[in-house]
Amino acid sequence: MNIVIQLVLLVVGFVMLMKGADWFVDGASKVADRLGVPQLVIGLTIVALGTSLPEAAVSIAAATKGSAGITVGNVLGSNIMNVLVILGLTAVICKIPVQKSTIRYEIPFCFAITVLMAVLGLVDNQLVRLEGGILWVCMIAYLVYLFKLAKNGEAQEAEEEKMPVWKMLVFIVVGAVLTVWGSDVTVDAATKLATAFGMSDRLIGLTIVAFGTSLPELVTSVTAATKGKTDIAIGNIVGSNIFNILFVAGTTALITPVVYSANFLVDSITAAAAVVLLWILMIKNKRLGRMGGIVMLIGYAAYFIYLIQ
Repeated sequence: MNIVIQLVLLVVGFVMLMKGADWFVDGASKVADRLGVPQLVIGLTIVALGTSLPEAAVSIAAATKGSAGITVGNVLGSNIMNVLVILGLTAVICKIPVQKSTIRYEIPFCFAITVLMAVLGLVDNQLVRLEGGILWVCMIAYLVYLFKLAKNGEAQEAEEEKMPVWKMLVFIVVGAVLTVWGSDVTVDAATKLATAFGMSDRLIGLTIVAFGTSLPELVTSVTAATKGKTDIAIGNIVGSNIFNILFVAGTTALITPVVYSANFLVDSITAAAAVVLLWILMIKNKRLGRMGGIVMLIGYAAYFIYLIQ
């Protein structure tokens, strides 16, 4: 009966995370849209940060509760799932064009910081305040780059249906509260289930929690792609992965030491390889097509089989 209760709480936590992130993104995106921020920049910043809120809330909550395996597993698992599963599924639904700046700068930067986090974590098997500071310095540099991108970009047209400012702010605040609350419920339930089934924090972080916290990215990317806003679809995933490492892992390490066990080596390599695969599939035609999406889904299937063995 206790296991059933924890499963129900896990689902409730995921729903809270999804709705919270969805409302936060909706409100924040409309504020940015009202200010005339380019669509790509919205995807790389506000939408990416908003859909990274579940990872941030879950990772910080897990680390402070002593379940550090969930923290690193959640970041790596979410990043792997974001690229291979979410972009893979989105590409199967419709072709995803990509801008030159994403191929030239953002994807290589995502690869570089994935390797950086692995090196920082695996050298002494933990991420401490110093490593967290290094990741934050990288994030500040990334934000400066995005600021220049926004400054050089053309303002997009405002949406036809304008939401009142007060409603935007309510969406942002309520969304943030639901996300944090949902993360607490999710971590508690996931940890108790892991103990009950004899699963390691690493495995449950890489699979169940990673899937749950990646749901906002999935919903956002597929919805954006079907509405023709493909800049948000690809920008959301690349930006979210960057924020997961720099903001989520960096902030968590600043708050409390995070154990980065040697078992995460394969997962770190997989996360980096997924980014390289994405770059290879998009470099020629400047888009991710259906066949590329299928290749990425097959790649995740192979990784999942490795995990459950």
